[in-house]
Amino acid sequence: MINYLVIEGNIGAGKTSLASMIAEKHNARLILEQYADNPFLPKFYRDPNRYSFPLELSFLAARYNQLHKELTSPDLFQPLTVADYFFSKSLIFAKITLQIDEFNLYRQLFDIIHQQLPKPDLYVYLYVSIEKLVSNIRKRGRDYEQDIKPDYLERVQQGYFEYLRSLQDQKIIVLDMEHLDFIYVKRHYSLIEDAIFHQKHVVGMNRIQLP
Repeated sequence: MINYLVIEGNIGAGKTSLASMIAEKHNARLILEQYADNPFLPKFYRDPNRYSFPLELSFLAARYNQLHKELTSPDLFQPLTVADYFFSKSLIFAKITLQIDEFNLYRQLFDIIHQQLPKPDLYVYLYVSIEKLVSNIRKRGRDYEQDIKPDYLERVQQGYFEYLRSLQDQKIIVLDMEHLDFIYVKRHYSLIEDAIFHQKHVVGMNRIQLP
């Protein structure tokens, strides 16, 4: 039984849209990352070297505060919780953006607080090619995202897979979303929903190619 579901993916993969649709369909509690309120994000995309450390620290604090608040206060009327990110996202992005000495310090802080949060029952990663991610980012038209480079998206993608392969006690499914449009095609959404809620999941990383 899934009580805590995480939908993750690269920038522009559709994780927030899918998490929102699942939450609405299943009357679930929805946790969305509040990234738009971060004042360092637009600055980081323009000047990564200068703003990477304050950006990652601010995200670390914001993600922990939000998840700790939401996940430690269960709702009897909404037994399923769906989130469009997990706390480990902080470590993945920090490893990409920070210098080695900065990351080592950051990792110490991360390890201290990570263990205080519950793990999801199922971790879903939405795989989308870099070309399609770039197209999705352009279509949604957020000004501060237009400076994102394809090589940065590639490093994010690699960072996620490196992290997911390191998890030894987590049920993970990787869904190939390249040819799916779950927002406008009901059958595509049904395929994804079936893969998440009705298929058997084993510990480790499981790749699922949907028809």
